[in-house]
Amino acid sequence: MTSASIQPVILVRNLTKTYRVPVRESGLGASIKSMIKRAYSEVEAVRTINFSIEAGEMVGFIGPNGAGKTTTMKMLSGILYPTSGDINVLGYIPMERHPAFLRRISMVLGNKSQMLWDIPPLDTFRILGEIYGLSAANYRQTLDELVGLLGMEDLLKKPVRNLSLGEKMKCELAAGLLHRPAVLFLDEPTLGLDISIQRRMRDFLKEYNRRYGVTVLLTSHYIADVMALCPRVILIHCGKLIYDGELQGLAQTLAPFKLLRLTLNQENASVGHFDLPYSAEIVERENSHLTLRVAREAAPAAVSYLLTSFTVSDLTIEDPPIEAVIDRIYQEGSV
Repeated sequence: MTSASIQPVILVRNLTKTYRVPVRESGLGASIKSMIKRAYSEVEAVRTINFSIEAGEMVGFIGPNGAGKTTTMKMLSGILYPTSGDINVLGYIPMERHPAFLRRISMVLGNKSQMLWDIPPLDTFRILGEIYGLSAANYRQTLDELVGLLGMEDLLKKPVRNLSLGEKMKCELAAGLLHRPAVLFLDEPTLGLDISIQRRMRDFLKEYNRRYGVTVLLTSHYIADVMALCPRVILIHCGKLIYDGELQGLAQTLAPFKLLRLTLNQENASVGHFDLPYSAEIVERENSHLTLRVAREAAPAAVSYLLTSFTVSDLTIEDPPIEAVIDRIYQEGSV
């Protein structure tokens, strides 16, 4: 018990998943040949990745399509067997599918549903309560709290087929959290939702993590989800782990510059020649509004120069947009 209590909630070592995929040439001859002797190729979906996650962390698991995110999540939850490597989640080996392990995790997929289509969510929740062996008191207390946090009082008795996409996603989250899991795997939980519902989902997940300390591993193509919820990100590309650290550290690593956005007063606005300090460059200019790019370490001196050389009515210092940084990683495949 002591050793299990001090180890990470999720521990992954040298994890690899290789699929054996049938292949054949096009044409009738190749089809007949494949019936007699089928050819295969091996596709390495996950390549010897290592990471650990502590209790209560909310970690973004990101990468382009086909990077291996969902495959890894399915191995962590015991749905898929790894080809090689070791996984330990909450002291259990996921692929053994021990009942005690399954009662302590949950996986919510944005493109899959566990809700029964023709009955109200309340009936599905009752079924899940029985499956997880919840007492009547625990079931009612947990459900009431989730319904309140998600604002879904009016949805409980409507058939699922009559609910909007956002309403269904609220029900999916409630269903996934009804047994109070210690680890929550979220795969694209805001997929297809409008901006307002996305924001409410993020607020809910943040509050739920604060209250109960649930450990969350989140995949999403909406970088706003990751920025709002996950101080740390694990980034994989073509099955390989290429970054594990603070989200803002990506910008510092890949974009070692700052953006200086300034507004000159009217007397400077018409200046045709602008002396750039410390190798700064103008990346955008519209009338009296300018955006400069300057090396990160030179930003303080550049700001001092601008304030003493010009009459500046407004000035802000910004990191480059994290979306642009991550898109660059996706394009280049490395950090």
